[in-house]
Amino acid sequence: HYGTGKPELAVNLALAMAGEGRKTALVDLDIVNPYFRSYERRARLEASGVRVLVTSQGGKADTPALPADIMSVFLDPNLQTIIDLGGDPIGARVLGYYKDRLDQVPYDFWFAVNQKRPENKTPEQVMAYLQETQRLSRQKITGLVNTSHLGSETSLDDILSGDAYVAELAEALDLPLVYTVGERRFQEDLQGQTKGPFFPIDLYMVKPWELGPAEGGLFEWQVE
Repeated sequence: HYGTGKPELAVNLALAMAGEGRKTALVDLDIVNPYFRSYERRARLEASGVRVLVTSQGGKADTPALPADIMSVFLDPNLQTIIDLGGDPIGARVLGYYKDRLDQVPYDFWFAVNQKRPENKTPEQVMAYLQETQRLSRQKITGLVNTSHLGSETSLDDILSGDAYVAELAEALDLPLVYTVGERRFQEDLQGQTKGPFFPIDLYMVKPWELGPAEGGLFEWQVE
């Protein structure tokens, strides 16, 4: 869903993996939400050694096409690839295009849950959405990630509440709770308190209207 925090997680995962010396790529397949795509931090990612593959026209098309060179990520067994997928059934369907390739390689397919989003208020809602995602993507979810947050107003209790909520979902679905995600400022206070391993993140994604043209902001998109 919109507001889940997937692009932020994708960027932080890619930077963490590259920081460990692993050969890393980030594929931006989020054609659903054009305002918060991981493309917006391409320069930082590439400077850290992450290969970035984006939609056509450099990520600025109104109706973006899939990256033409995405198939290359399946050819290098040493490459660790993160795919930032769109957060609704339309986005899930995009992954289905690559079923034949995915079936030939080991992968994890994580489902991010932000308890604070109205679409995730009940376990039944989340499970229905997860099942629809699996059906349209033609892939099995392998784990859940708690990304519960309220943006800049996120509190420690918000993260812990989401952690407990997603842990119950994971148990009901017989899936692992891969991570509980939160800003790095919460790391010390959350030590030993979460059911899922805590993954600290730094915030890289900002609203496009807060960016200037030199940073690839919204106004640059409008004039090109």
